[in-house]
Amino acid sequence: MLQRYMHDIIIALEAIMSNKLKSMLTALGIIFGVAAVISMLAIGNGAQQEILEQIKMVGVNNIVIVPVLNEDKEGSSSEGEAQAKKFSPGLTLADASAIKSVVPGVENISPEVSYNSVLLYNGIRYPAKIQGVSIDYFKLYNLPLESGMYFNSDHDRYGVPVCVIGSNVRTKFFNEVEPLGKFIKFGGIWLKVIGVLKKTDITVNSFDNAGVNVYNDNVFVPVNTVLLRYKNRAVLNKPSASNSSVVIFGGGGSFSIRTSSGSSSSETNYHQLDRIIVQMENTETLNATTEVLSRMMIRRHMGVKDYEITVPEMLLKQQQRTKDIFNIVLGAIAGISLLVGGIGIMNIMFASVMERIKEIGTRLAIGAKKSDIVAQFLSEAILISVSGGLIGVVLGIVLSYLITSIFEIKTIVSAISVILAFGISAAVGVIFGYAPAKKASERDPIESLRYE
Repeated sequence: MLQRYMHDIIIALEAIMSNKLKSMLTALGIIFGVAAVISMLAIGNGAQQEILEQIKMVGVNNIVIVPVLNEDKEGSSSEGEAQAKKFSPGLTLADASAIKSVVPGVENISPEVSYNSVLLYNGIRYPAKIQGVSIDYFKLYNLPLESGMYFNSDHDRYGVPVCVIGSNVRTKFFNEVEPLGKFIKFGGIWLKVIGVLKKTDITVNSFDNAGVNVYNDNVFVPVNTVLLRYKNRAVLNKPSASNSSVVIFGGGGSFSIRTSSGSSSSETNYHQLDRIIVQMENTETLNATTEVLSRMMIRRHMGVKDYEITVPEMLLKQQQRTKDIFNIVLGAIAGISLLVGGIGIMNIMFASVMERIKEIGTRLAIGAKKSDIVAQFLSEAILISVSGGLIGVVLGIVLSYLITSIFEIKTIVSAISVILAFGISAAVGVIFGYAPAKKASERDPIESLRYE
């Protein structure tokens, strides 16, 4: 039986070789279909990765911990009054260190403290925002350097007065000179410029509340530098359950801040940090990690919930929606492309059956079975689709690299897309080649021999 079907395959191969032009034209649909599938999937995968990286950059993997003051809470319940009597150290660097050393799956973590003030250089004043951050901050938000270097762990550990500036700060102060090595003054502190960030196209300040990092106007300083040399709220402001006043000595005298419950002044901010950003390796672990962080923070803050833990739920939903949209669109492209190729094979094979009616009649008359005729024409369709699929795979990979090199569009050729496209091309040969093969085998041999 094996020899019998091998004979049918050889006949199919001889028919293909004797009609090379027609076979090549038949295979064109599959060739371009497979090439289109691979190249379009490569473009789609590249675009999907870029979009997901941008979503990730604005914080899809981030858990944000921010301080909460009593004045931020609505009303005054008995629970709130009981919490006010307890002592909490507030959100501190110790919290960030504990999270980094204890919580598994943390990729990057950045404690942050920020102040708005005025930059001064050569008599030029410019309002800007200083951000005390860790060295992980630049990796966390994927902030690229235009020149210079980031500050390192030694700068942070010893509170060295160095900074990395945004592109707008460079344009304002150092439009005609090289900023690296120069000193700018911020709030009475001279900071040495060691790095300049590349300019971002995002300039809308309102995006900051949505988690988009707009850093063109910012000055980034090691967090310990800000706390040691500029301001440390954990030292200046301490929460107290009893009526008390804190006396702060300044350069020209002293002044006092009332913290008693009967005082009309607003609640002082005793939190050392403005927020802690924890970036996880995988979005799948966000919920479990949030639960761990909640229990850990409530213990560290002596049962006082003077913080808030937030997860970017909308960004997570957008990430999943982006993946779903790309999967649907790319699947539709693949299906349509290969459907067109399959229809082309079926039409050509039907035409081939009509052209070779006498050949079919002759084979049936000398003893060939209907299964032999089916095997012959089906083998012909499969050979054409498989060979077209192989050529299409090569062409698709080449097209993907040409698109990247010429149009500078990111493409990713995955093994799954190649296997999928080639597998579907072979399946197309079987599915669309069976109907013409079945029709050829059902012809009456006598009528076929009389056909002109």
